[in-house]
Parts: sequence; C-alpha cells; structure tokens
Amino acid sequence: MTTTVATTATATASSTSTTTRSLLACGAVAGPLWAVVSLAQAVTRDGFDLTRHPLSALSNGSLGWLQITNFLVAGLLSAAGAAGLRRALRGTRGGAWVPRLAGVSGIGLIAAGVFVMDPADGFPVGTPAGMSATLSWHSYAHFAAGTVTFIALIAACYVLARHFGSAGNRGQAIAAIVAGTALLIGDGWAMSGGKAGSLTLAVGAITAMLFISATAARYRTV
Repeated sequence: MTTTVATTATATASSTSTTTRSLLACGAVAGPLWAVVSLAQAVTRDGFDLTRHPLSALSNGSLGWLQITNFLVAGLLSAAGAAGLRRALRGTRGGAWVPRLAGVSGIGLIAAGVFVMDPADGFPVGTPAGMSATLSWHSYAHFAAGTVTFIALIAACYVLARHFGSAGNRGQAIAAIVAGTALLIGDGWAMSGGKAGSLTLAVGAITAMLFISATAARYRTV
C-alpha cells in the first residue's frame, strides 16, 4: 500500500514537472519568435522603414496576415509561459506578480493582433506620406493594447530585478533592469515624437520580450 502511494505521488510530481517545463518552453519561444518574424519582414517588405514605421504597421497590406498571426501566436505562447512561471516561481519574491504581468502582456499581444493599426506614412506602398488626420476605432484599440503590453513588460522586468536580486543573482537583476529600462526609454522616445522613435521602440520591446523569454528558459532547466 505504501509503495503504491509513493509511486502515485512520484508519477504525479513527474507529470506536473513535465507540464511546467512545457509551459515554460512556450514562454521561452515567444519572444525570439516574435522578434525574428517581425525583423525578417522589416527587411524584406517593400516600403517598410523601421526608422519611420513601427513593427505593428506590418499587419497592413497583402502580407499583413503574417504579422497578425505573429502577434496572435506570440501572445498565446506568452500566456502559456506565464502559467509556467506561476508554477516555477511559486513562493519566491515576485512569484505572484511576474506571471500576472507576463500574462497581461500576452493578452495585449493577442489584442494587438486582433485590432490592426491604420496604414500610414507611405506603408504599405501607395499609402500617402505622413500620419492620417483621423484614426479608426481599431487603430485606437491597437494603440491601447500596445500601451498595456509595454507597461506590463516593463513592470515584469522590474519585478524580476527584485526577484533575482533577493536571490543574490546580481547579473540577472541588472539584466532585468536594463531590459525594462530599454523599453521604458524606447517607448517614451517614440511617444515624444523623437527621431527614429519606431526603431527605439522596436529595440526596447524586443529586449524586454527576449528577457522574459530567457527567464522562462532559465527556469525550465532548473
């Protein structure tokens, strides 16, 4: 009887561990996948200029479905990764808030894929130069989703900095601060109308997303 109970407990623990690793694997893939697919389009699609156009603009045009799908898949993977982080970080400093914020960023990515921003400033090819005087409702929804996503990513990075700092991992704590600050500055510069703001935003967003993914990958191997 004792042997049977012990065997059952071991099997359950093994199953739980496998599930957690699978969820964390989703989170580990989310950031790199979104970055690679976005940047590949940025350098290959006619008329796109990363110093003028945000990566979200890639959701427009005949190939817009690629970036829309990219947002949706990355969002779902991020949400799954957040569930994995909830399991992996349970009982640690920041263990409650990091998964919540990562989950919110995943939902924000999904919303950014559902609600597409308007064509603008010459992209796709044939679109008049400059920004439109008026925005559609779905463009407003896209910007709102982006704002929520960026805030959640920034906050997640800063909470992870405290998490790693409390664990004595100074290197990861510094990396988390750098990632969160890169997005904070990049987004702030873009929102202020700074030169090449879409580029600084892309660098910041990708940096923060990659750090969250790296954290998921890190805990997957623990």
